[in-house]
Amino acid sequence: MHQTDIELLRAEIAAAAARMIAEDGADYASAKRKAARQILGDTKARGEILPDNAQVEDEVRAYNELFFSDTQPARLLHLRQLAVQVMEELARFTPYLTGAVLNGTAGEHSDIHLQLFTSSAKDVEIYLLNKNVNFEVSESSHFKGGQAVVETLSFLLPQKGRAPEGVHLAVYDVDDLRGGVRTASGKRTERADIEAVRRLIVEEDS
Repeated sequence: MHQTDIELLRAEIAAAAARMIAEDGADYASAKRKAARQILGDTKARGEILPDNAQVEDEVRAYNELFFSDTQPARLLHLRQLAVQVMEELARFTPYLTGAVLNGTAGEHSDIHLQLFTSSAKDVEIYLLNKNVNFEVSESSHFKGGQAVVETLSFLLPQKGRAPEGVHLAVYDVDDLRGGVRTASGKRTERADIEAVRRLIVEEDS
């Protein structure tokens, strides 16, 4: 297969995956797998054919601008404002915003993803229990990659007059905050503290 053919296939898979993410709220990994199956059928997708997350993210932005330009900006603003409220509540655990609400691609099905940095994950659980928050415990991949996982606490945040919003708290050790891992492009793993999120909100309103 020629390089041009691979690039075209990769772009086609990225566009199909972006549609699933924007329309259905699929996660990036499953959206790419499903898109590859749709386009390639039973042919096994080689690693070089699958787009990276950055390419898919660009396609999600383009899809939002094309099909959701009348609703997505307001949805994004609402989620960022809500994220600030949650971050203020969890300030003792050094919260950072990550994911679609930070990078601007959040849509109707997007949840709020925060990274917390604390010496004890149990402290976060106890705090939520004392606030009568009904949460579920799971694991998610550590941002450093590899096989490492971190405890993740997920719950629905009630909203007056509207549906509750999903919030996911990935709980890291306080030492993880010092090391931000660099991506292939040389940038640090994308995350933002509360002041950075507030600045994003001001920029949106201006």
